Amino acid sequence: MLIDTHLHIIDRSALPYPWLSGVPDLDHDFLYEAYAREARRCGITTVLHMEVDVDPAAIQAETDHVASLAKKEGSLIAGAIVSCRPEEEGFAAYLERQKADPFVKGFRRVLHVVPDDVSEGALFRENIRRIGGSLTFDLCTLPHQADRVTALADLAPDVQFVLDHCGVPDIRSDAFEPWKAGISEIARRPNVVCKVSGVVAYADAKTWTAQTLQPYIEHVTASFGWDRVVWGSDWPVCTLGGGLSTWVAATHSMLSGVSETERSKLLFANAQRLWSL
Repeated sequence: MLIDTHLHIIDRSALPYPWLSGVPDLDHDFLYEAYAREARRCGITTVLHMEVDVDPAAIQAETDHVASLAKKEGSLIAGAIVSCRPEEEGFAAYLERQKADPFVKGFRRVLHVVPDDVSEGALFRENIRRIGGSLTFDLCTLPHQADRVTALADLAPDVQFVLDHCGVPDIRSDAFEPWKAGISEIARRPNVVCKVSGVVAYADAKTWTAQTLQPYIEHVTASFGWDRVVWGSDWPVCTLGGGLSTWVAATHSMLSGVSETERSKLLFANAQRLWSL
């Protein structure tokens, strides 16, 4: 069994994505049907959709669109991590509406695309504390923002945070040590889980191997422990580094030396527990 906790669907006919114009390699439709065909071949059985930073006016429309895909017979999609704006006055009401929807499993606000002071604002932090309960908050940050992650985790100990993409290491530049220190510090917070997702996109697409990625994965699992890691594809971003099947194969290669219990925790069991899948 393999649970993918990080799928992005890009459907430009259904939703507006302002940022895509600046990323030509991703400025295409990446539809559920194409993903599902490959995912099933890889052994993926269950999927969480991750918000794709649509135009703020279309946030609810994105959730509704993904929910409609989940309702189709045989769909792999079991829930969604939805976009939010904790820095805005309307967040509290938005939060209550999402809590009433069992399809919504958590929230994300990408923090490396906004000034750092956004996450330092009083309203942002007050609203993060409101989340609590069974819903999660994904943190998508860069290595130099590790202190922003720890600040939020310390501020809201009742919130379950999920650090996306192993903290986005710059594997291409072999910038291991600064990233390593940040991960070690973040992992000291028991309310943070690390998502082993799509790191192939941060390696050199022409030269990386499983051995290139291995030190990063080993440091994450050593720091967080096998009970606080989950797996994700980050499709279609992972296509920048080889694609879904390649990332799945690399994952299995890197796990060849661990126990079946440890492998199961990363690949599906922790996600099942965390999001009640």
